[in-house]
Amino acid sequence: MSDIAIMEPHAPPRRGVSGWKALERRLFSPGILILPLLIFLLIFFFWPAVRLMSFSVMTQNSQGLIGSPFTLAHYVRFFEVDLYQKVLWATIRISLITSVLAAILAYPVATVLVRGNIVTTRIITLIVIAPLAVSVVVRAYGWQLILGNGPTGLLNYMLMNLGLIDSPMTLLFSDAAVIIGSLHIFFPMMVLPLSSALGKIDPNLQQAARTLGAPAWKVFLRITFPLSLPGLVAGFTLVFSLASASYVIPALIGGPGSQMLGNMVEQQVLAVYDWPFGATIATILVFIVILINAVSMRLLGGRRIKASAS
Repeated sequence: MSDIAIMEPHAPPRRGVSGWKALERRLFSPGILILPLLIFLLIFFFWPAVRLMSFSVMTQNSQGLIGSPFTLAHYVRFFEVDLYQKVLWATIRISLITSVLAAILAYPVATVLVRGNIVTTRIITLIVIAPLAVSVVVRAYGWQLILGNGPTGLLNYMLMNLGLIDSPMTLLFSDAAVIIGSLHIFFPMMVLPLSSALGKIDPNLQQAARTLGAPAWKVFLRITFPLSLPGLVAGFTLVFSLASASYVIPALIGGPGSQMLGNMVEQQVLAVYDWPFGATIATILVFIVILINAVSMRLLGGRRIKASAS
């Protein structure tokens, strides 16, 4: 009797399961997952921003309607009037000083966060992060009490009782007050990215440099600073962008003599009801922030190219 090979039929592919997995991969792909956020930003951010910028080249008639004819007269007016130029340079100056001071003060704080023990790190983190839970308006009024110009101001009161000054200093409603308030509010935006960059540096590199006899300042300049530059650039651009667009701090502790572009936008839109000129000031502010970010990214990119080439 001959052997008869019995072949078992192959199971048909389960197309339903494979098709469902393919559909699931498509539905949960990065492009689909980010689509709701892109739609939200397009509707509530990009379109209003583009609309506002378009107002800067339009004309407002006597009835308050904005439309044609298109003109660049608002930009010419901004750069011809001395008052607006002074506010522009004051905004750039205050933002730059705030960013530089934040960077200088953030390095030791970020170093303690990265290299300190657990208890110290938790305490410093709480000190840095906790003010973010308090409203900017509340903190601004707190600085009003501290920087008060009279003898009742907390800082003047302490300095006069210690005999360090004879008469009260004028701190409130000045550029110095705006810088101090902005530094306090935006300081965490410098510490967090800088501490992240410092945490990625191998401590053995710094230890090796010290072992070879390099002083602490040279270790910082040759090792710590170059390797932490990405975090510094990110923090600098964040602080500069937020400080230049600040409104509450200049309004509450800066006073009329320390106005910034954000305050001028509010005045033109809500007080004067000149939407085209307010849009012009806002557009100029946006381009300043974009320019600073582009320059920072360019410098960082060029340094990375040199480092990879060497």
